Amino acid sequence: MTLSLDEARSTLQRTFGFAEFRAGQAEVIKVVLGGGDVLAVMPTGSGKSLCFQLPALLRPGLTVVVSPLIALMRDQVGQLRSYGIAAASLNSANEPGEARAAHDALRDGSLRLLYVAPERIAREDTIELLCSAGTSLLAIDEAHCVSQWGHDFRPEYLALGAVRERLGGVQTIALTATADPATRADIVQRLFTAPPRVFVSSFDRPNIRLAMQPKAGARRQLGEFLGRHRGSSGIVYCASRKRTEELATSFVDGGYRALPYHAGMETAQRNRHQDRFLEEDGVVMVATVAFGMGIDKPDVRFVCHADMPQNVEAYYQEIGRAGRDGLPAETLTLYGLDDMKLRRLQIEEGAASSERQRIERQKLNALIALCEAPRCRRQTLLAYFGESALPCGNCDLCSGGVELFDGTVEAQKAMSAILRTGERFGTEHLVQILTGGTSDAIRRYRHDTLPTFGVGKDRSANEWRSLFRQLYAAGLLHLDIAEHGRWVVTERGRQVLRGAERIELRKDSLPTAGRGRKAKAAPAAAAAGSPEDQVLFGALKELRREIAGRLRQPTYVVFPDRTLLEMVAHRPQSLDAMAGLYGIGQTKLAKYGPAFLALLRRHSEDDAAGRAATPSRK
Repeated sequence: MTLSLDEARSTLQRTFGFAEFRAGQAEVIKVVLGGGDVLAVMPTGSGKSLCFQLPALLRPGLTVVVSPLIALMRDQVGQLRSYGIAAASLNSANEPGEARAAHDALRDGSLRLLYVAPERIAREDTIELLCSAGTSLLAIDEAHCVSQWGHDFRPEYLALGAVRERLGGVQTIALTATADPATRADIVQRLFTAPPRVFVSSFDRPNIRLAMQPKAGARRQLGEFLGRHRGSSGIVYCASRKRTEELATSFVDGGYRALPYHAGMETAQRNRHQDRFLEEDGVVMVATVAFGMGIDKPDVRFVCHADMPQNVEAYYQEIGRAGRDGLPAETLTLYGLDDMKLRRLQIEEGAASSERQRIERQKLNALIALCEAPRCRRQTLLAYFGESALPCGNCDLCSGGVELFDGTVEAQKAMSAILRTGERFGTEHLVQILTGGTSDAIRRYRHDTLPTFGVGKDRSANEWRSLFRQLYAAGLLHLDIAEHGRWVVTERGRQVLRGAERIELRKDSLPTAGRGRKAKAAPAAAAAGSPEDQVLFGALKELRREIAGRLRQPTYVVFPDRTLLEMVAHRPQSLDAMAGLYGIGQTKLAKYGPAFLALLRRHSEDDAAGRAATPSRK
């Protein structure tokens, strides 16, 4: 049976309420409908799930989805059922009644999609069940987990290639948001017996604003950032469990609905916090990287890194949890030399092979270069994934601008201080030498007698710290973690020291108290327009919250913010008019449309009454 994209587009509108495919979806869906195997690398928020969900409705047989997280399974099953699609999951958290209902639906052939954990699908009884149920498509979500080169390797994914063969070499689509060429090759080798069609979409997420700042009072910087997003949902990532607890307490004291999340918490408490984040508006999750994979909440308005991420892939994956609805979202990453030391130490002390450590060092260097980038951050980020782009206009470097200068002399001063002290000292001691500071160590080693002592008095200690980071990012210096963070001059650095090469650096304006962008409304509320529009938007959100509470579902399963904003913009006064709005398919229109339509009509009547009661001015 050959199915056309026109048929798929009709189902897309009728069931999901979307008028058109997003970029990259149509090409993948066409191959899946034609029976081909696929590896799809598509950015978070681009609609990867639709690439197997839509074909599951158009073709006979069962679609089995391998998903790494119970919360994600529960979320996606809830969303599919809200569209009127027969979906279920098999996992350890199922109530006995849920498991029986799923088995019954498998036996009678009524189920369209079944979500299964990777360890569950490898069981003999599960494989027999799926074979008898007529599995026709295997979808492997978060497919980078199968690769040891990926940033989130999971050993249980290694069995999926064998599972695929046990299911009769069933047609397979593997999906991920981040996979460099080495990871993609590993996925293909481990999951497929013949080369699949590989689709790599643009990694650009233009609705997300990128920003990075050197740490200069991190708690204050975080407070200023969160102050622009009161009432919005967001994530703050931290490098340690202790820091998540401390920052969550600090944010609560500041009036935010903040919750900690890390692997050291009791499972029940961790699940409660995750459920609150998913189901409620305006919750700030303060978390380690244990939180986030598979989080499908579309209205996350910001992601902040209180500490520098592990590498570029982790950074991209984590910020990608913001703005999945396509509305404006904002990010901020704080970084410092202590972060760089920690990440380097984690690599050096890890159990990975020397080759793996070499690759991880390169990835960390690429992240440091992104932090210290002199020009458009999006250009630097996309270049890492092999894409070229024009300046984006939606990052801190494009909007605020960075002034560059010939930093050759400053670099020579810093490297001279390093070499004259025997390449034995770290940043703070060298900054003391350059700025002419005094300390017991300076006097003990008689470094106040060096020719370089005080040659950098024209710059502050913070400026010199920034310059050391930039010289590191540019490859002029090497940070020796094994020797307590001492700086070593590289061969390229010696070229600059000799005057054979010049180096351009950025004037790093560190944020100070009271500075920064003017506080503004959260992006979703701002998009609602006038004060009257925002009142209506708030009323629609409250109605959505009440309905979701009755259903015990996240609010966005009813309607995402984008749908409510279209209601505000278009003010539909009939179900037919409402049917044309984003995300309102037939089932949702029948289930939720009358309640929202009644609210919109009341609002229009109140507006009309208000205008009639207001005397006109001549």
